[in-house]
Amino acid sequence: MACSRSSRWSRTLIAGCALALTLSSVGVAVPKAAVAQPQPAGALTLPEGPAQAWLLADLDTGRILASRNPYERHAPASTIKVLLAMVVLDHLSPDNFARANTSHTEVECSCVGLAPGQPYTTRQLLAALLMVSGNDAANMLADMLGGQRSAVAAMNRKAAAVGARATRASSPSGLDGPGWESVTTPHDLAAMLRAALAYPLIAQIMRAPSAQFPGKTITNQNELLTRYPGDLAGKTGYTNLARKTYVGAAQRGSRRLAVVQMYGTGDLYGQAIGLFDWGFGQA
Repeated sequence: MACSRSSRWSRTLIAGCALALTLSSVGVAVPKAAVAQPQPAGALTLPEGPAQAWLLADLDTGRILASRNPYERHAPASTIKVLLAMVVLDHLSPDNFARANTSHTEVECSCVGLAPGQPYTTRQLLAALLMVSGNDAANMLADMLGGQRSAVAAMNRKAAAVGARATRASSPSGLDGPGWESVTTPHDLAAMLRAALAYPLIAQIMRAPSAQFPGKTITNQNELLTRYPGDLAGKTGYTNLARKTYVGAAQRGSRRLAVVQMYGTGDLYGQAIGLFDWGFGQA
């Protein structure tokens, strides 16, 4: 288990790593299933679930409340689009626009349905990217950043800057292919989400139930917006290599928590709800 020292989030995690090493050094086994703080009387039981690697953390302090394999590397699938969104806003105005072309639509979908020749603003493309996971929108945004190679290079620099040093993006959309498999960890996805929600437009888009898009209304695919009171943001992903992935945040009172799940096969939403409930139930 490696601990990055490059951010406030990462510095918070170092204490957790040191604790694990201390316990191991005196012969006390650290549970592989989860590392968590003691539960108060009457608190919910920490839920197990279908994700092989997951993490529950305080979004504001970076403190990990519970985890399973938080530094294990997996393909992120579309959860990496949160990283692309930050890069886009670092370089483009929300009101910038460009016209779609056929190369943007030549991609494995999920897609928002770009129409070649139609102009789209950065803001509209970000909504398509984060709400309906448009791979065509990711392609077009990458072109607006100077092409896929430039966009991916900027994504990797941004990942390092926010403390996600085990992350390697190889495509703007999170799609996998021979020679360009992306990898990240639950720790890194949590760090990226925390940084992304500091961008007001990203936070606004991710908590919006719908948005206007040229020729249609698009609906946010994050089911927890309607299923979990206080949900702030969520991004799902799936590829054959990544299996199911999810990164999200919720708020109750003044507390904000983040959940990351990777390499899952079942109901990640149900597990996320259980983790949020458990986290909010802690003192």
